[in-house]
Amino acid sequence: MPPDIDALSYEEAREQLVAVVSKLEAGGTSLEDSLALWERGEALARRCEDWLEGARKRLAAARNDG
Repeated sequence: MPPDIDALSYEEAREQLVAVVSKLEAGGTSLEDSLALWERGEALARRCEDWLEGARKRLAAARNDG
């Protein structure tokens, strides 16, 4: 994952992902730019999933400790 994305919080990654999707839906970009946006969107989505998985694990651990 790119370092700039790896350092994002869940909220920051989600916000950037929404912006990427909006740009792709709007169209008007070159194929090369669209591919770069798609790849960034995929990385942002993975970052969000990583955060959510971490939260699930913390919740499960808290339930087991309680």
